Amino acid sequence: MSASERSIGYLNRLIGFQSITRESNLDLIEWVSAELRLHGIASRLVHDDSGRKANLYARVGPEDQAGIMLSGHTDVVPVAGQPWTSDPFRALQRDGAIYGRGACDMKGYIACALSAMIDASEATLQRPLHLALSYDEEIGCVGVRRLLDVLPAMRVRPTMCIIGEPTSMRIGLGHKGKAALRALCCGTAGHSALSPRFLNAIHLAADLVKSIQSVQEQVRQSGAMDSDYDIPYSTLHVGHIDGGKALNIVPEQCAIDFEIRHLAQDDPDAILGAVQAKAERIRDAARENFPEADIVIERLNSYPGLNTHPTVQAVRFVEGLLGDDATRIKVAFGTEGGLFEQKLGIPVVVCGPGSIEQAHKADEFIELSQLGACDEFLKKLVGSLC
Repeated sequence: MSASERSIGYLNRLIGFQSITRESNLDLIEWVSAELRLHGIASRLVHDDSGRKANLYARVGPEDQAGIMLSGHTDVVPVAGQPWTSDPFRALQRDGAIYGRGACDMKGYIACALSAMIDASEATLQRPLHLALSYDEEIGCVGVRRLLDVLPAMRVRPTMCIIGEPTSMRIGLGHKGKAALRALCCGTAGHSALSPRFLNAIHLAADLVKSIQSVQEQVRQSGAMDSDYDIPYSTLHVGHIDGGKALNIVPEQCAIDFEIRHLAQDDPDAILGAVQAKAERIRDAARENFPEADIVIERLNSYPGLNTHPTVQAVRFVEGLLGDDATRIKVAFGTEGGLFEQKLGIPVVVCGPGSIEQAHKADEFIELSQLGACDEFLKKLVGSLC
């Protein structure tokens, strides 16, 4: 399928905005707002505390009817240290694809969604089309929470939401939730020549890492299972350790960053509770000789999983638009979908152009045929709202 010149042009423009996570996305958001305004579409911006970032919400069509929401994130991951062969923030079209940071994750979908909003503004809609764009999704679905705080005040909520993460236009019905955690292990400092007289915080941390591994094994053996995922059970992972000042100093503190990626059927608090219980046993044993010993675990961030039932009307609707090509999957990566479901109480599917295999890499790209498939999908969607 051929991508529309408008969607290609929009994607070229969007790639040019260096909307790296944690940096400002205002230039991108304000451009989108201005482009919508050119076509008579009003939008609302919801800023963060600093005023340097914003979500965007727009609607086309009647306010008193339930419609469909298209949603995506505007932030992209950094390019530093990656071996790009072209400017990552200048779209390059070659060999039937468009290259650039965010091409597939997920500015390609945003480009198609903007085109769909303009098509909708030129049609006579019986039901509205909504657009939601967020910031800082890549660090734990941070920005969209502010938008979801104000969307429940809508006169009529959408009947469903389509999150356009790259699924190669397959229908994503689920993904795991995530809890990001930090454990601060506290010991006592001293000269390493007298190390047995002190409590080494790194040693405490090492014991905790072993305990996290043991909880992982328990979850693998007795936790919930879902064969639709490549890894069919909930997982625990230690991703970063920070401790020690110098080799000849017994370290007083050591921090461990770890995560739980859990099936929707599993309770992350129960998994964390098992880790916490083992941490308390490690701490109590250390306190027999060192009263200062401690292990404190804090939650840095979390978002819920998604588990949309395949028989709900939202899934059947998307299947109808995709026709014979409709395929259901569950995705390994997280999305904002669980938050939309949780906050708005509406069904969510994940469906967008491009392959996640191309995301976060040097020379990220999206095939023009995928943009075309998304354009065709959204054209049918707008038609269904008339």
